[in-house]
Amino acid sequence: MGEHGVESNEQFRARVRDWLEDNLSGRFAGLRGLGGPGREHEAFDERVSWEKHLARAGWTCLSWPVEHGGAGLSLDKQVIFHEEYARAQAPGKVSHLGQELLGPTLVAYGTAEQQERFLPPIRDVEELWCQGYSEPGAGSDLAAVSTTATRDGDEWVVTGQKVWTSLAHVADWCFVLARTEPGSRRHAGLSYLLVPMDQPGVDVRPINQLTGTSEFNEVFFDRARTPVDMLVGEEGQGWRVAMGTLAFERGVATLGQQIGFRRELAELTELARGNGAVEDPAVRADLARAWVELDVMRAHALRTLGDARTGTAEVSKLLWANWHRALGELAMRVRGAASLVTRGEPYDLDEWQRLYLFSRADTIYGGSNEVQRNVIAERVLGLPREMKAT
Repeated sequence: MGEHGVESNEQFRARVRDWLEDNLSGRFAGLRGLGGPGREHEAFDERVSWEKHLARAGWTCLSWPVEHGGAGLSLDKQVIFHEEYARAQAPGKVSHLGQELLGPTLVAYGTAEQQERFLPPIRDVEELWCQGYSEPGAGSDLAAVSTTATRDGDEWVVTGQKVWTSLAHVADWCFVLARTEPGSRRHAGLSYLLVPMDQPGVDVRPINQLTGTSEFNEVFFDRARTPVDMLVGEEGQGWRVAMGTLAFERGVATLGQQIGFRRELAELTELARGNGAVEDPAVRADLARAWVELDVMRAHALRTLGDARTGTAEVSKLLWANWHRALGELAMRVRGAASLVTRGEPYDLDEWQRLYLFSRADTIYGGSNEVQRNVIAERVLGLPREMKAT
């Protein structure tokens, strides 16, 4: 503790680092490096146990206010935790959508009853969540949502299809953007509903990816039901709540993500040195450029931390998604012809092949490049809106 009993950032970093070193041992030692995007199938049950262990120690929901069961940490301490978590190669989180997206949304927009019902099991990793936003005809264009919800007594009846729904196959609940006003268009008439997944009328179908895994899913709602009080915010005002959720999506965890990126780049650089690819001037230049761009990305993240202005999150998404996709392409060039051959049957990918294939999705999920650029152009630069097909 500091001179006046306040823990300094350096002391907090040391405490986090020591705790992770002590606890990523024994039955959890084998989880280092497992999970995360493209690898959500790895040791899933064991990672749930690990997160419950984190919860018991008070290391979940770091940004939530203390009065809502969170740790109430400052932004700088949140950054420190995510950086040290990544440096320790602690496993990918299975409860990210609940802790980092829905939880803060309920704190900001939920009723006291909703907060009391849902925040504790999210914090304790007793209930897992998925996000019902994208649809076949409304991927990153959420205003085109066509899934409907109609009132039937004291329940909402939900019908429609969602797609690219991460971890829907293991989720207990889904936060769903649905059209509750018949005949409404675009942003108007949408509502934000909490829908239980384990019920008749909910059908989850995995989407097989290039990596051979299937963490994304299609979700079909066929007259699925949820109580009327599972509406977050006001009826017809779901767009505002949904945008609030998206604002939470790209927070301090981005800086932890960049630690992982730096590790990948360091390992790729060593591979290039080892197999001689670094002697190619073009490869050497691209490796150097990747290091510089990663430093720029970190500087941008630190400069805009906590900045809620429109455009900040979109720029951040464009930066990391394009950088990571380019890293996957560079990895294939570094590996050369060997990158075209799997390690074994039937489809045993190595880490670089998996990085290359999964990172193709980086510029699509969480908001495609095209949509991010449109938001920046229209809402930040004030350029004319893109013409919509009628």
